[in-house]
Amino acid sequence: TYQGPDKEAMLRKTQAAFLQRMIDQMLIEQEAKKVGPGFDAIKDEEVMGVINNMLAKNDVSMETYLKKLAAEGKTLETVKKDIKGQLLRMKLLRREVQSKILVTDQEIGEYYDNHRQDYEGKEAVHIKLIFLPAGTNQATRKSVREQARQLHARILKGESFEMLAAQYSQGPAAAQGGDIGFVERGVILPEVEQAAFSLPVGQISGVIETETGFQIIAVVDKRGAGLKPIKVVREEIKATIEEEKISKKYDEWIVEVRKKYFIDVRL
Repeated sequence: TYQGPDKEAMLRKTQAAFLQRMIDQMLIEQEAKKVGPGFDAIKDEEVMGVINNMLAKNDVSMETYLKKLAAEGKTLETVKKDIKGQLLRMKLLRREVQSKILVTDQEIGEYYDNHRQDYEGKEAVHIKLIFLPAGTNQATRKSVREQARQLHARILKGESFEMLAAQYSQGPAAAQGGDIGFVERGVILPEVEQAAFSLPVGQISGVIETETGFQIIAVVDKRGAGLKPIKVVREEIKATIEEEKISKKYDEWIVEVRKKYFIDVRL
């Protein structure tokens, strides 16, 4: 689908990278066999577990997925073969690469100091939201405005904000009682942001009118700006450094593996 001016060069580059990946996968399979009996055995249940998790995450049925594969000229068996190769690669990498990676406290501290801007927490507010959309038609807006006022009155009289949001809101997370979690400044509409950041925790806004409709918000919690302490982001930094080291170590390792074999490319 690439339509740039250097399409032929891009295709040649992609083809070469794809071929190298296929060769490397064959080398990895050979290296796995050298480890010992059964090391290169990946159970079908493991492979199907990966596929089922992917389908569940994307809310796709197996039937729909199989139809999609067929339309792309693929089969479930080819997908399973690819996943098996990925799992084998990960297994071998854990043994040959990841197990040899060490991240020290000094490295974590240095990374934290050099990337402090990445851990500057922004001021944010946790809100629940009831949203009633309304277009530009004045009669419609008048009707929706009245509905919003009635809902606001019911909340003030003690009815559950969450229940009313689930029943009437047409905004995000309505099924979860309108709870959209923490939002930072500059993300939501200015009129809503002003109300959200000015209200105390536990308070309900009035009916907020915007171009898109009418909103009522409940402020659940707030957090201020400032640098996140290193103890909070330590594991995140450790994982980042590990990933960088693993990538570098893998590149070094696969180069050494290639040297062990005679590879003859005839394209």
